[in-house]
Amino acid sequence: MSSPEVRRPATRTLLWALLTAMIVLYAFPFAYLVLTSFKSASEAISVPPSLVPRTWSLENYTNAFSESGVLASFINSISTATISTVLSLVLAVPAAYAVTRFRTPSGRVFILAALVTRMVPPVAVGVPLVGMMKTLHLTDTPFGLALAHTTVSLPLSIWLMTSFLEAVPGELEEAAKVDGCNRLEAMLRVVVPVVSGGLAVTAIFAFLASWNEFLFALLITGVTAQTTPLVIAEFQTQFGLQWGSMTALATVYSIPVVLLTLILQRRIVAGLTLGAVKS
Repeated sequence: MSSPEVRRPATRTLLWALLTAMIVLYAFPFAYLVLTSFKSASEAISVPPSLVPRTWSLENYTNAFSESGVLASFINSISTATISTVLSLVLAVPAAYAVTRFRTPSGRVFILAALVTRMVPPVAVGVPLVGMMKTLHLTDTPFGLALAHTTVSLPLSIWLMTSFLEAVPGELEEAAKVDGCNRLEAMLRVVVPVVSGGLAVTAIFAFLASWNEFLFALLITGVTAQTTPLVIAEFQTQFGLQWGSMTALATVYSIPVVLLTLILQRRIVAGLTLGAVKS
C-alpha cells in the first residue's frame, strides 16, 4: 500500500492538470476573440481559420469605432451599469442587515422571496417593465434602463450581502453602541467597513449583470440610451456577420470589467474568505 507521501505528489499533479485544463477551456474563446480582432477582414472569415493573425492590423478597430453611435453606447453602458450597481448596493445593504440582525419570520420570507424573484426569467418581467417605463417617461434613458437592471441584480445582491453580514459578530455593533453610536451609525461606521470585501464582490456581480444585459436594453432603449451589446448585435446585417468589427468592439468592451476586477481583486478575495473564519 502506497504511503501518503507517494500519493500526494500524484494528487497535486492531477489537480494542476485539471486547473490548467479549466483555464485553457475558459481562456481560449476570449484569446481567440482578441486575436481575431487584429486579423484582416478576409482572414477573419477564412476557412480553415487561423489562430494567430498572419498580418496584424488595427483595421477592425478603425472600422468599428467609425460607426455612428459606438462611443455614445459605451458612455450609456458605463453610466447605466454604474447607476444600477449603486442602486443595488444602497438597497441591498440595509435589506441584508435587517435580515441578519433582526431574524424575524418576515425576514426569512423576504429573503426567500428574493431568491424566488431571482429565478424568474427576465423575459417574464420585460414586457411589464416596458409599460411601467413608458408611464414614468423613462424609456430610452440610462436611468430607466438602470432601474430595469436593478430588478435583476438586487435579489442576488441581497443574498450575497446577507452571507457576508452573517459573518460579522454582533459584539462589534454592541461596542459601537457603547461608544455612543446608534444602530444606523454602527452599521455605516463599523459593519460596512468590515464587509468592504463583500461589497466589492457584490458590486462586481451587480456591475456585470448590467454590463452584459441585452434583453432589457433591447426592449426599453431606442437610440439615445442604446448600450454597446445592442451595437455589437447590429453588426449582423443582411450581408452577413462583420466578424472583424464585432470582435474588435467586443474586445474593447471587455476591458473595463477586466480592469475593475484587477483593481478590486484584493477586496474580492477578502470578501470571498470573509465567512471562512466564522466560529
